[in-house]
Amino acid sequence: MKKFIISTTINPPTEAIKKFDNLKDWNLIVSGDLKTPPNYKLKNGIYISPKDQEKISKKLSNLIGWNCIQRRNFAMIMAYKQGADIIATIDDDNIPFANWGKNLLIESKVSANKYITKEEAFDPISVTNYKHLWHRGFPLQILKTKNKTKDIKKINSYFDVQADFWNGDPDIDAICRMEHAPECKFQTSVFPFTSNKMSPFNSQNTYLKRKVMEHYFLFPHIGRMDDIWASYYVEAKGFKVLYNKPSVYQQRNVHDLTKDMKKEYIGYENNLNLIKELKKNPNNIKKFLPKKSWEAFKLYQQILKK
Repeated sequence: MKKFIISTTINPPTEAIKKFDNLKDWNLIVSGDLKTPPNYKLKNGIYISPKDQEKISKKLSNLIGWNCIQRRNFAMIMAYKQGADIIATIDDDNIPFANWGKNLLIESKVSANKYITKEEAFDPISVTNYKHLWHRGFPLQILKTKNKTKDIKKINSYFDVQADFWNGDPDIDAICRMEHAPECKFQTSVFPFTSNKMSPFNSQNTYLKRKVMEHYFLFPHIGRMDDIWASYYVEAKGFKVLYNKPSVYQQRNVHDLTKDMKKEYIGYENNLNLIKELKKNPNNIKKFLPKKSWEAFKLYQQILKK
């Protein structure tokens, strides 16, 4: 089984990247950007420079644009072309635990708790020991009901996506972070779990099966909803997500929370309606995307199929 780790960065190799680069049985691919140090080097992995990305597709490069995390899509393309069976997408500030990648639940049938909710969406943080927080991308319009009592079923099933949690600074939106500024250590007894409704997962510590990759695209030009809308889209396509216990510590890079909030506004305004529309037809995502974003997605799919 070929297993790849993908990321993007504007920093010299971080502590996290160095650790991922040294993992046995995994191949690391990092996409650079215009701000990435020109002498960026990995000990074992592959670095795709901006020039190399344009060799893959100048048109896709132009559609995505520069100085954005969506350059990671080029690492996805390379991993896919090299025959990846599983791709782990990670951020360069998520430091892996010693057991990272050794608890791959998507390789076999899994026994998990399935939370049944009547709400339009499921917040994965709502069933943890931090119920007052919420996952980035969860619709704000239904925050007040996200912690309502849910039925739980024990299931045995196969999953297509494994979204591992993160200790330290969790993946919450700017509003939640401004209010709570949390330092988290999630209790592991609730994991693994899934839900009957769509739920957000990110691109910072998530494993994807090969069959998901053609449909998983970090949409450009929608701010900090790129991976969130990707998650809702693949779930609408019928792929199953499983949330698993933390396997990284996020030592979050410096962020301007006001700028983050502005970049998340498209989600604050549209996430609930997006979920409703995706339930009718996954391709309804096109209604919410800028033209260049949709064009980039379709070109990405064409490149993978070549």
